[in-house]
Formats: sequence, C-alpha cells, structure tokens
Amino acid sequence: MPVTTIVVAVVLLLLLFMSFVTVQQGTVAVITVFGKFQRILRPGLNFKIPVIEKIFKRISYQNRSIELKFQAITQDQANVNFSAMLLYSVLNQEIEIIKSVAFKFVDERNFMQALIRSVEGSVRAFVATKKQSEILQLRMEIIHHVKEQLDKQLEDWGYHLHDMQMNDIAFDEVIMRSMAQVVASNNLKAAAENEGQALLITKTKAAEADGNAIKISAEAERQAAQLRGQGVALFREEVARGMALAAKEMESAHLDASFILFSMWTDAIKHFAENGQGNTIFLDGSADNYKRTIQQLMSTMQGDDLKKKS
Repeated sequence: MPVTTIVVAVVLLLLLFMSFVTVQQGTVAVITVFGKFQRILRPGLNFKIPVIEKIFKRISYQNRSIELKFQAITQDQANVNFSAMLLYSVLNQEIEIIKSVAFKFVDERNFMQALIRSVEGSVRAFVATKKQSEILQLRMEIIHHVKEQLDKQLEDWGYHLHDMQMNDIAFDEVIMRSMAQVVASNNLKAAAENEGQALLITKTKAAEADGNAIKISAEAERQAAQLRGQGVALFREEVARGMALAAKEMESAHLDASFILFSMWTDAIKHFAENGQGNTIFLDGSADNYKRTIQQLMSTMQGDDLKKKS
C-alpha cells in the first residue's frame, strides 16, 4: 500500500474523530466559525465540521454559588462586616441568552469581578442610609434590596440570581463591646423596673391587707361595743327589776327602802375593793355624807319610777 494512501487514510480518520464532540449534561458548547458565533451544541454526542468549526466555550447552566466577604459603613460611621452567599445560574438555554453569557465578558474572572462589585455596591449604598442600631434588624431588607438592584442587571448578562443569604453581619470589636454594654444596661434597667413593679405590688397588697384588717378590727370593735352596751342595758334593766321587787317586799314587810340603797352602796364599795387597781379607797364616812348619798340614790330610783309610769 502506498505511503500516500496511508497518510490520507490517517488524516481522514483523524478528521472523522475530530468531527464528533461530546457535551456533558448540564452544559452547552458554543461553536464559532472563524471567530463568529455559529451555533450551540446540546448535551450528548454532536457533530461539527473539523478545522472550520471550533468550540469557543463550554457554558454550564447548572446552579453555581459564591461566597463574598466585604465591609460597609453605616450612616453613623460604623464599620459592618458582611459574609454573604450568592446562588445563581444561566437564565435559560435560549440562543440569545447563551450568546450573552459567552460573549458579554472576556472571561469568567471578569464576570465574577463585576458580580462581586455589584453586590458590594448595592449593599453599601443601602447600609449607608441606615444607623448601626438598625442593621442587625434589616437582614431581609438588605437581601431584597440587593435582589431588586441585581435582577435586571444579571438578566442583561444572561444570568439569574436565585438566592442570597447574609450568613454573618458583624461590627468591629469596639462597637460589639459597646453594643453588649448597651444590652446589659437595658437588661439591668428592665430588671430594676420589674423589681420596682414587684415591690409596688407587694406594698399595695400589704396596704390592702392592713386596710382590710383595720376594717375587720373596727367592725369587730363596733359589734363588741354594741354588745357591751346591750349587756349594760340588760344589766341595768335587771338591777332595776330586782330593786323594784325588793322594794315591794320591803314595803310589804314594813321596812325602810333606804336599807336596799345602803346594801347597794356597800356592794359597790366591795366591788371597788375587789377589782380596783389601787391599794387604798378613800370614803367620807361622816353621817352627813352617808345621808347625802342615800338621798341621791333615792332620787335616782324615784326618777326611774316616774319614767316607767309615764
């Protein structure tokens, strides 16, 4: 076999081998002819014209993620350190979208640089309008703001931002210490307020209990005084009844009624001696004083008789 035939056969086999291209699942291959976009090769075994058609770039339309770390400054000049994760992918597999992804940037490094700077610029613009005390509460607002700012821009580049997570938001160490002190002081203030409220409730309840006790004591004293008064009245009534009965018996026996008064007077003296706190009782034992005392007692009894008859 001539050498020329062998060379031609080898060249043909090589060209045939170069004509078949395998594209992996989840990617497409961009074909150019002399540097100009020609077509797209889908996943699987594809055929291309050797030498003339070349694979310019293989583009994955699978989800990709990137982690960012950057710093922003708040309205009150506090440094905030952010750690974010972006999840993005090629918008779709349409030809125009694939062309935009393939030719919009020089290479993948330039695209990543533009994406990172866009995210950082959007976050910094938002944070610059807020104070440090607000930042930790605005995690979701920051994410929504960045997505609103980037969605249109990424679509122009042929990409779509699926998700953005703010994994960490931290201030400088000095600011973190001051914030911790603020939180601690607020907790102490809340504890003091709670303690004051508890003390107020305790004193209020104690005052209410004392007031109720005073009311109960006063009511008991009122009832006791009423009962004492009723007892004294009953005692006097019984004394009067006994004295009237004794007077009738003395009259039927033709005895002087002053004897009853004398007996009452001596009983009173005996009661004073038995129940008094002192050791001495001073009495005027003269006949005039005794006569005057008897007359006063008889006048009292006569007055009671007149009241009963009236």
